[in-house]
Parts: sequence; structure tokens; C-alpha cells
Amino acid sequence: MKQEHCNLTEDLENIRRQFAAEVGEESDQWVGRQIHDLRKAKRMSLKQLSEAANLSIGLLSQIERGTSSPSLRSLQAISEAVGVSPIWFFNDGKVPPQEERDIIVRKGSGRKLNLPHKKLNKDLVTPDLSGSLQMLIVNIEPGGSTGGETYWHPGEECGYVLDGELELWVGERHFHLHKGDSFRFKSNLPHRSYNPGKKMTHVIWVTSPPFY
Repeated sequence: MKQEHCNLTEDLENIRRQFAAEVGEESDQWVGRQIHDLRKAKRMSLKQLSEAANLSIGLLSQIERGTSSPSLRSLQAISEAVGVSPIWFFNDGKVPPQEERDIIVRKGSGRKLNLPHKKLNKDLVTPDLSGSLQMLIVNIEPGGSTGGETYWHPGEECGYVLDGELELWVGERHFHLHKGDSFRFKSNLPHRSYNPGKKMTHVIWVTSPPFY
């Protein structure tokens, strides 16, 4: 286990060095912005992140502003607190050209969030979480779901079923969707979804504001 931890730390350091070499002086600002945007998308305050990551509010504020370079330990603590891999903050190791970073996501370069315990994963296909909306490709295995309990948050969301089946609960209503069906609802209504089929379900899912 110790050797595995050392290997993961070494891999993260290599990704960080490569990222810094490609991005240059803006590396710390980039990482800080990703942490800030993800924290906001998770509806976490600086105080809540500070408590979850066991880091001071002052240090987190400096990291988010890009005025302090986070240590690997700090990055790992922050990533655990917000539920992503540390390489999320380095664009999963993929660096888009500077002129495309805030507008374009090329095929295969979107960041991923894997939730194996829910049998689903999400591909972020908007450049980051800083805008007023986000678009995801949600991939749900047979029997996978967003969770047994409904959840809600501010905003609005819509989606389009690219393939497979999707059961969707919104408030007191229940819907069974198939390939080509679409939906829209207010996110403050309790909602959840489930794949009742025997093959993967793929959904284009848009939320505003970002919720990840």
C-alpha cells in the first residue's frame, strides 16, 4: 500500500511538472481557478472546504487566487474533500492550446468524474465550471443510478438520451425515457435517475448553474 501511494504521488508530481512546463507562469492561477470553480459547483464555502481538507482558510484563499503554489499534500487533501482525482486540477493531464482553453473541448480531452459505487461516470464537455452552465455526457451502467435518494439544488437542468433507457423521478412524477427522448426540470425539485436496461445509457446533461 505504501509503495502504491508513492507511485501515485510520483505520477501526480510528473503530471504537475509537465502541466507547468506547458502552461508556464499561469500554472498556479489555472489550478487555483479549477479549485475555486469546483468548490462553487459543489456548493461549498471556503470554511467548509477548509474543515474538510484540514487546511487553513487563508492558505486555501491564496491557492484559489493563484498567489500560492499548493503542495502535493494540499492538492490531495483538497481533491479528497471535493471528491475528484488530484489530476482534475491539471485538466486530467491534457493541456488544450491557449487560444482554445476557455471555449473548446476537443474529442477525448474532456475531464472525467468516475463514480463506480453508483455505476456511472461523467464526462465534462464544457471547458470548465466557471460559466453559468455546464454540459456533461452522463454514462450509466445497467443498474446504475444517481443514488437511492432524491436530491435537489438551485437551478435548472435538461438532457437528451443518446442511447439506452433512463428512469427519471422529478418531484412526485416518474418517467421512463428511451433513445431520442429529452427532458427539462427545475433542479430545486427532488430528482434522481436510474438505468433499468441491459446496456449502457448515455445522456447529454446540461445544468445551470454548474453542479458537479
